[in-house]
Amino acid sequence: MGFLSGSPAPSKSYSGLKTGTEPTSGLNITAGLSHLSRRRYTRDRTLRSLPRSKTWTEEHLQLLFWNRPTVSKFDQFYSSQVEGVTMSNREQKWTREMDDSEKDSPSIITCDMEGRIETFGKGAEDIFGYSADEGIGKKRVSVFSPGNVVLGHITKWLATASEKGEFQTDTTFLHKDGSPIPAHIRITPTFSTVDGVKTQIGYCGQTKVLEGANPAETMPKDPWWLKMLSALVITRLPFLSATWIPVILASVWAYNGGVAAAGAFDWSLFGVVFLGASFLHLTANTFNDYFDWKAGTDQANNDYFLQYSGGSRSLELGIITEAGLFRLASSFLVLAAACGVIVIFGTWSRGTDLFWYGLAGAVGGLFYTAPPFKLSARRGLGELSIGLLFGPVLTMGTVFALTGVHSWSAFWLGIPVGLLTTAILWLNQFPDTPSDIATGKVHLVATLGTRNARWGYLALM
Repeated sequence: MGFLSGSPAPSKSYSGLKTGTEPTSGLNITAGLSHLSRRRYTRDRTLRSLPRSKTWTEEHLQLLFWNRPTVSKFDQFYSSQVEGVTMSNREQKWTREMDDSEKDSPSIITCDMEGRIETFGKGAEDIFGYSADEGIGKKRVSVFSPGNVVLGHITKWLATASEKGEFQTDTTFLHKDGSPIPAHIRITPTFSTVDGVKTQIGYCGQTKVLEGANPAETMPKDPWWLKMLSALVITRLPFLSATWIPVILASVWAYNGGVAAAGAFDWSLFGVVFLGASFLHLTANTFNDYFDWKAGTDQANNDYFLQYSGGSRSLELGIITEAGLFRLASSFLVLAAACGVIVIFGTWSRGTDLFWYGLAGAVGGLFYTAPPFKLSARRGLGELSIGLLFGPVLTMGTVFALTGVHSWSAFWLGIPVGLLTTAILWLNQFPDTPSDIATGKVHLVATLGTRNARWGYLALM
């Protein structure tokens, strides 16, 4: 995640800039910018990057302008305007102060607790190649670090910064053009104080490029468990419980009186069926990520750390390429088909009727996000397909694969499970709704609106 920095407790903070004798409320950056631009001061671009919803200390503004003369017409203008400005204790205050090390920092970036960029100074533009307009509110700080650093180190770095007040290390960042940047990073938490209660609201960081250093040497070493975590992230393996539960339920039901002629339980057959269903689910997960990325849906979603939000983020983190993800999804589909062929034509000889169950799962999983159908954007067809495929179709197909019997009782058995899986999908759609709407993915939660959709979740449960 990287290049964050800041420190707690300012000596004072200000809620407004005054122009002439006009009173102001809140941080009137716009007025200040207008005044500065008429005089062609070079610092107006950095000021434009400051979020309008926050208040800023004089020290913090000076920090953002570290590479400009400390005594200038801007400083004189700013200092003359902030004197005497007061703020209500109900207003949110930026509670950080600058220390000596920050005065020499060439790059300052701040973000909220989700990693969304809130300020992006001139030094950061020079180092990372992005403009403030490209970064603020549109990107997360993870964009500047390789995926292995984000997955393997950032959580620990941030936890240390929050607990001890700062964290420092050498690391390797990524320029906009993909080239590596050897650097030193100092991370510290940022806070707000409302009615005397101090709450952490994000992180602020300073970055110094290590001139002449080898990026390979400053790259943090991967922990031993990183490859396993990367595999879990790419495949979203924990969500396979939505397949495993109905498969196991249908198997137990079939061999405990559900199907009269079920016979003895065959563990080998169950293993192949279990694997085939799992591979179909992995096919859906990976193809969904691929096509959501191609449509721009995941890039538009800034809720990186929110649970259930924005897919796996594997492409964004760079732990797999677009082509690699497509090949992986296709491989899972081939493996699922191989399991189906074994059950249909192997020693169990279940017949070609099993093909239609598998086809339903493959088509539904692929075209949930893939064009031209893109069921997830069809105002309810996505939810309906998920409810059927992870409920009745899966339980009925499992029972047929195990026993060779088409059972409508097995179909009805899967309805409660399908409703539960749809409820999970419904919950996932809440944090994704703004970005989904922006990219044309109009599911039922987007159609109803998040306020009304709450009742839909209760109905599904």
